[in-house]
Order: sequence, then structure tokens, then C-alpha cells
Amino acid sequence: MINIIKQVVKIGGSLFPNYAIELAKQLKNTNSLIILGGGEFANLIRRYDSEITFSQEINHWTAIDCMDIIAKLVNDKVDSTKLAYSIEDVNKISDEGFTPIFVVSKFLRDEDPFECSWDVTSDSIAAYISHLLNANLLIVTNVNGIYTQEPKEEGSTFISKIDAKTLLTFQESSIDVMLPSLLLEFGSDCYVVNGKFPERVLSIIDDSINDYNFDYTHIIGD
Repeated sequence: MINIIKQVVKIGGSLFPNYAIELAKQLKNTNSLIILGGGEFANLIRRYDSEITFSQEINHWTAIDCMDIIAKLVNDKVDSTKLAYSIEDVNKISDEGFTPIFVVSKFLRDEDPFECSWDVTSDSIAAYISHLLNANLLIVTNVNGIYTQEPKEEGSTFISKIDAKTLLTFQESSIDVMLPSLLLEFGSDCYVVNGKFPERVLSIIDDSINDYNFDYTHIIGD
């Protein structure tokens, strides 16, 4: 019997390498699908683009290639994970008792669900895949969740719950620009949580733990 994926856990590239690897280990036996962000590899492409300007298509697909690179590097350090290249792989790997890590580039080229834009990053990709799987979505990053402005800026306030429509008015946050629109389109919620503390992620995905004595943001999509 196939182990149904209960949640897609998008681990931000900002957590690579050590935090990302440790969290991937901790997600063993949780019926999770892991998607990795492109991290500093994708940031380098963004920086070079700001200097000499590549095409939108090349920016988009090379940034996705960076997600593949980090997925493979994390998988190399975790015995309980296996790389998945399709939805069929995801289900098969989960059924084998491993945690699938999605190498997304081929799947996205076949599906082609997004316009080529810096507005679309691994957050939106994870939302799309979680929608296909009818799974919950966790965006795991290096901050506690959503703030009214950059967390280090004076006057910045933490937001524990926010609707996606309101997020559309934010100029910048710890999620990508496209994600709120997708959550509204899919009628889906998501959680933004600090991945430097794996126990926080596990607490959100495991109903038997019920320890929410920490900051995280619940984004309401309907």
C-alpha cells in the first residue's frame, strides 16, 4: 500500500548545508516530500543577471537547476532519503519507507506550469506540487515566519497568522512573490517555520506532539 504524502516540506536554500541536512534526517518516517531551494547557487545567478542581464527563460531554468544541485547534495548525506524525478517516483520511494527528495527540473519542464520570472521560486514550485498531491505545505526557512518588514529592521513585527490576500500587498517577505496568489488559486493554507529548529517542523506536522510554544506563521489561502 502506498504511503500517502501528507506534507510537502520546502527547505529553503538559506538552510544549506548543515541545517538542511539535519532536517532531512529528522523527516524520516513522517510521510513528507522534501523540496530544496536553490540557495546561494541561485543567488549567484540573480546577482550576475543584475550585472549583465540574461534572458528570463535562462534565469528561470538555471535557478531550477540549482534546486536540483542542492537536492542531490543533501541526499548524498542522508541515508533515509532517495531522489525522486516524478510523482510516480515520489510515491514509490515513500512506499519503500524512504523520504523522497524531489529533483524538480524535468518534471517542471514537462508540466511547464509557470511563466519564467524571478517571482517564481522554490516556494511557488512547492505549492504547485503540494496541490497536485493534495498535501499540506510547509515553507521552512531561516527565520521564524512572516514579519511586517525585514526582521532585523527597527519596528519589524512578527505575524503569527495572515491571509494570502493581505500578503499580496507586501513588498517583500520570507516567501516568494507568487506564493500568495497560488494559495488563493488553490484554496490552500501553508505554514512558514524556522528550520534551524527541526523540532518545530516536526511539531507542526505531527498531531501527537502538540507543542506550539514557538513562533511560526499560518498563511490562510481561502
